Formats: sequence, C-alpha cells, structure tokens
Amino acid sequence: MTNLFSAQDVSVRFGGLLALDKLSLDIEEGRIVGLLGPNGSGKTTFFNALTGLCRTSSGQMLLDDQDITGLQPRLVYGRGVTRTFQRSRLCLSLSVFDNVLIGRQNNIDLGLIANLLQRRAFKESVRDNYRRVHGLLDAFSEPLAARIFDPLHTLNMIDRRRIEVCRALIGEPRLLLLDEPSAGMTPDETREFMDDILKVRSQNPKMSIIIIEHEMDLIQRVAERCIVLNYGRKVADGTFDEIVADPWVQEAYLGAS
Repeated sequence: MTNLFSAQDVSVRFGGLLALDKLSLDIEEGRIVGLLGPNGSGKTTFFNALTGLCRTSSGQMLLDDQDITGLQPRLVYGRGVTRTFQRSRLCLSLSVFDNVLIGRQNNIDLGLIANLLQRRAFKESVRDNYRRVHGLLDAFSEPLAARIFDPLHTLNMIDRRRIEVCRALIGEPRLLLLDEPSAGMTPDETREFMDDILKVRSQNPKMSIIIIEHEMDLIQRVAERCIVLNYGRKVADGTFDEIVADPWVQEAYLGAS
C-alpha cells in the first residue's frame, strides 16, 4: 500500500516544553488511523504542526514525497489536507450553506468588481457551490440537506459536527484530520456519526483519515490502525487489538492495574 504522508523526526517545542519529540510515522493511502494518547500527549500539536498552525523545531513532513514542513495553512490546504477542531469553529449566526462554503474559500473568487461585471460566471459559480454543498449534506443526511439555508444555531450537536466535517470535505482532501469528532455527543449520536464517516469514506476510498479520539469503542469500530502517543513520542503502533493488548497502554492509557 502506498504511503500518502510521512513525518520524520518531527519535534515541536513551546519554550521549555517539548510537545513533540522526534515523532516519526507514516500514513498509508486510503487508511483510517486512530491517534490515541492521554491529554497532553501531543496529538493536537501534531495536527497543528501538520496543518501549519504551529512551527516545527526540527524534522520533516512529506505529502506524496513533497515537503510540506512549515507551509502556511492555506498552502497545506491546497495540497489536500483539511481538518476539524476539537472546539467548534462554526459561525452559529450564518446558514448551513455559508458555514460549509467557508471551507472552499481558496477556490472562490471574492473580488467584488469581477463578480459584478461577470454576472453569468458568478451565477454559475453560485449554482456549482450549491450543488457541492447540497451533495455533501445529502451524503450525511437528507433532512440536513433540506435545511441548507437554515441558521446554524437551530441545529443540534450531531448536525453541527456533520457540518464541520462537510466544511473539511468540500476541499476534496486526500488527508482528513478529525480532532475528537464525538465531543459533546451522546453515545447514540456518536455511533450514528461514525456510520456517517464510514459512508463518506466508502465514497472516497483513496482518502486517508486520522482521528484523534478518546472513545475506544469508536476507535475499535472505525480505525484500521492505531498509533499511541505519550509525551510527544510514539509508544505503540498496530491494530486496535494489538494496541489494547500492550501492557504499557493498558496501564498508562486504559487504566488497567
């Protein structure tokens, strides 16, 4: 199987704190990988470094063997990496349509003069964006797609999480990063949401997904491979069954005695 992404001895330092310590890992094309570890183990820092939101102190990150280390977030996005955040960054006063379309801003001509003068092209752009957004929403939920112009604050938590993923998916990513997507949802909503993720993945079989998650049942269900971090280092790597059988993981992460 072809490697899509590779991190090689990546370190991130915040003053005297070493948040990532020579982290090396590979992500294969079309795989769903669970990224596990205690709070403060470096999981979100890794996402931030990968997407250009924080600087690496050393090491290299490659996407399709092309160096993306230190690129600005918009350039990383342009290479095919998109993400969600643990804390929602949705705009509750805007419509569902607007919130999803924000994820495509790199591909939209925002020039006022051009859009005023080229009305036919502008109308076609609006129709194309509507088709894209509606198609993504419909892939998750037909009732959600019917609410495409409703204000976001009228939606429940699971639909808001779906919107966050749709906003990441509209960029047509090759690598999708999900940071604790089940946060704030009930167990039933989490199971339903994971069904959605698996359905979307089935429609994009070459897309790789990395999921940061504390819900082990969720990881067991969707992840084909698991990587465990602690103090910024990779301490375990394998299938879910291999991970949970690891004595260190049992003691330090799963709470076994």
